[in-house]
Amino acid sequence: MFIRIFVTLISLPIFLISAQTEHGFIGSSSCGMCHKTEKQGSQLSIWQNSKHAQAYKTLQTEKADQIATEKGFKTKAVETPECLKCHASGYNVDAKLIGEKFKVEEGVQCETCHGAGADYKSKKVMENRAEAIANGMIVHENLENFCIGCHNAESPTYVEFNLAEMWDKIKHPIPEK
Repeated sequence: MFIRIFVTLISLPIFLISAQTEHGFIGSSSCGMCHKTEKQGSQLSIWQNSKHAQAYKTLQTEKADQIATEKGFKTKAVETPECLKCHASGYNVDAKLIGEKFKVEEGVQCETCHGAGADYKSKKVMENRAEAIANGMIVHENLENFCIGCHNAESPTYVEFNLAEMWDKIKHPIPEK
């Protein structure tokens, strides 16, 4: 278990940086244009009502700044890359890859887990899974390994992570027809 967490911690930032540098970010409001209806599983509202949507805001608190100071960081939590890596998307990306609707303040959003969406956002591309993946959409073959990249003991506020329990709170499948 320790080795799996260690490998994930080492590889997650590299994976996120490489995934983010190839495609542009469009923001959750752009994703939500198609993913808000009941037919699509009301995915946007599931995210909006989740702790993931509030992740960045937690870094703007006095408590977060106190934790950052205790960890030896000289910057506010919201300015600390070691905090941002799990609480936001796009904070470390070239500005030319950030679309006008993208807001880092939206925390752990669609593109955090599914990859920067500029090149796979169209309905035509999204209807073809292989094409969507070729254009930057990320599909996690091992969801737990991805999630523990942030939900692990490295976090100063870590609580035991039960994937099945937590997934029930955030899962957002497209309903079967």
